[in-house]
Amino acid sequence: MPLKLDYFYGAEAEQYSFYRIPKTLFTDSRFKSVSMEAKILYGLMLDRMGLSVRNGWLDTDGKVYIYFTLEEAMEMLSSGKDKVIRLFKELDRPSGIGLIERRKQGQGKPTRIYVMNFLPPPASEPAPAVDPPMPEVQTSEKPKSELSTTAGEVLTSEKPKSRLRRCRTQDFGNPDPNKTDKNQTELNETDPSIVPPPPSKRRTFRGGQTKGRMRMDEMDSYRELIKANIDFDLLLQEHPYEADTLGGYVDLMVEVCCSHKDFIRISGEDIAAGVVKSRFLKLDKDHIAYVLECMLNNTTLIRNIKAYTLSALYNAPVTMGQYYASQVSHDLAQGFQGEAGG
Repeated sequence: MPLKLDYFYGAEAEQYSFYRIPKTLFTDSRFKSVSMEAKILYGLMLDRMGLSVRNGWLDTDGKVYIYFTLEEAMEMLSSGKDKVIRLFKELDRPSGIGLIERRKQGQGKPTRIYVMNFLPPPASEPAPAVDPPMPEVQTSEKPKSELSTTAGEVLTSEKPKSRLRRCRTQDFGNPDPNKTDKNQTELNETDPSIVPPPPSKRRTFRGGQTKGRMRMDEMDSYRELIKANIDFDLLLQEHPYEADTLGGYVDLMVEVCCSHKDFIRISGEDIAAGVVKSRFLKLDKDHIAYVLECMLNNTTLIRNIKAYTLSALYNAPVTMGQYYASQVSHDLAQGFQGEAGG
C-alpha cells in the first residue's frame, strides 16, 4: 500500500532549507562574549557568501565580499534599526570581535562586507634566523700565514680553510672545504624527503613552532570542525562497521580544506578551491550518510576511488534530494504493481 502523503503548499516547500551557524561560535572560548543575535547575523552573512561566489564578487586580491544592508538585516531578524546597528558593531573589526569587516565605497554605493574566516589563520613566516658567526679558536701556534717564507716552504692559500674570514658573514660565500681522503658517504642526505634536516637548519616560526607543526594545527582545527558539522560520533554509532570509511571521508575533506591549490578537480572539471572548501564545510550528517549508502550500493568497478569519493561528497547537497525522490517513486511504483498483481 502506498503511503498517504500530503503535498507541499506555498512556503512549505522551503522548510528544509537551513541557515547554518558554525558550532565553533558556541564552543570556542574566543566567541563567548558574542551575543546570540550577533551569531545569528553572522550565520546569515556566511550563507550569503555562496551568492557572492556565483556572482563573482571578488576584489583585486581575490577576497570574497558580500552586500548585506541594514534594511535586510532588520527584516530577517525582525529587529529595529538601533539594535541591528549594535549587532553589526559587535561583529565588526574596529569595535567588536572581528568576524566581519565593513568597507564603505562612498557616493551612495552599498558597503562591502568581508565575512572573516572564524578559524584561526596559520602563523606567518618571519625571515629565517641567521646563525651567529663561529667563534675563533685560540691556539698557541702562529698561523701559517705569519710564518716567514723560506726555501722549501710552500705558501698556503689566503682563503679561509675551516672557518669564515673575520670580514665575512654567512650571507657571502662559503669557506674552502677541508681536504680529506675520507668520504663520509653514509652521512649524505640522498633523499631529503626521508631524512629530516639537522635541528640547526630547521626553519622556526612564531612561538618556536616549525612549519610542519603549524600545518598539523591547521589540519586538527579543520578536522574538529568537520566532525562537529557532520555529527561524526553519531554517524559511528549508526554505522559501527564503517568507521574506516567515515574516517576516510573526514581526512579527504580536511586535505581539501588545507590545500593551497587554486583549483580542485571535481568530476573532470577544475573548480575554485574556495568553492569546494565552502561546500565541504556545509555538509552535515545526512549528506555523509547518503554518500556512504551510495558507495555501499555501488556494484561497478571504481578505478580512482579518491576522485570518485571527492565528487560524491561535493555533489551530495545537489543529488541527495533527487536520489531519495527517485527511491520513493520506485517504491510507489512497486506498490502499485503489487496491488495490480493481487
